[in-house]
Amino acid sequence: MKPLLIVNPASGNGATGRNFDQITRQVRATLGEFEALLTRAVGDGVALGRQAVEAGRRLVVAVGGDGTASEVVDGLMGGGYLGEFGYIPRGSGGDFRRTLGLPQDVPGAARQLVAPARRQVDLGHIEFTGLDGRPASRHFCNVASCGITALIARNVNTGTKALGGPFAFKLAAARALLGWHDQAIRWRVDGGPWVEDTVTALSVCNGRFFGGGVMVAPGALLEDGLLDVTIWKGYSVVDFVLLQKKLRDGRHVQLPGTRVLRGREIEVEPMGGARVLLEVDGEHPGVLPARFTVLPAALTLRAS
Repeated sequence: MKPLLIVNPASGNGATGRNFDQITRQVRATLGEFEALLTRAVGDGVALGRQAVEAGRRLVVAVGGDGTASEVVDGLMGGGYLGEFGYIPRGSGGDFRRTLGLPQDVPGAARQLVAPARRQVDLGHIEFTGLDGRPASRHFCNVASCGITALIARNVNTGTKALGGPFAFKLAAARALLGWHDQAIRWRVDGGPWVEDTVTALSVCNGRFFGGGVMVAPGALLEDGLLDVTIWKGYSVVDFVLLQKKLRDGRHVQLPGTRVLRGREIEVEPMGGARVLLEVDGEHPGVLPARFTVLPAALTLRAS
C-alpha cells in the first residue's frame, strides 16, 4: 500500500497550499508514489489519522506544523496504530522539528522517510477538561503546558504569522504578559504529595522546544520513558524581554524563577476558582484540571 501524506495546506501561513505541487514533486522524487489527503479545519488531522489506521496504512506522513503532527499522531494512536510515522515540517514554530533534529527543507525531510534508521519515541497523553466543560483526552508529541504559555498559544493562533513564527510568538507573548498575574494551582508528580503553588507557567515536556524556539526543557529526551516538568514563577514581560537568550538556549533552568522535575505522571489542578488555560503542541484544547502521563516507546518514527 502506498504511503499516505496528511497535508495541512494552511501551514506555514498558507505557503504549503500555495506550493503544494512543488512539495509533492520533491517528496515523490525521494519517496516514490504516495497518496495525499488535505486537512481543512481543526480536528481533521485526527479524523484522517484514524481513517489511515482503519485502511491499514503502514506509513503515514504529516506535512504541516507542530499542531498537524500532533493531530495526526493522536488520530493514529487513538486507533491503535502499529505502523510507522513520518514528518515533513512546514509550520511557523518548528519546535517538534527542532526536537527531532529534522532538516527544514522538504527534500531533506523526505530523505529521512527512506533512511534505514527507525526511532521508538515516547509520547505524552493528557486527560483534561475541554472548552465545553466535558472530560477530554489526547496524545501529544512535544510539549503541553498551562498558564501564560497557553494564553500565548491562543494569541498566536488567532493572530497573524505573516512576519514569521518567531515574531508571531514574541508579539503573542507581549500581548499575554501585559497585565498578567501568576495563577494558583496545585501539582504533584508520580503520586507524591500535592504542592500548592502560584506559577507563570507549568510545562510538561516530551520534547525540548516550544514557543518558536524556546528551549523549555533542555534535558528532555524522546526515548527515556519520562516527562520533564519545567515550572516558571514570577516572570514578567520585562523578564521575557531581558532573558530571551537564556530562554532560547536553556540557561533559564539556572534562574531562581525556574524549577525542573521529571516523572511518569503529573497531575495539575486549579485553585481558588482560577480558570487555567491549557496548551497542547501549540493548540488550545481546554483547561485544568489535567493529568499527564508518558507512553514509553509508543511511536515508530522514520527519522535518524
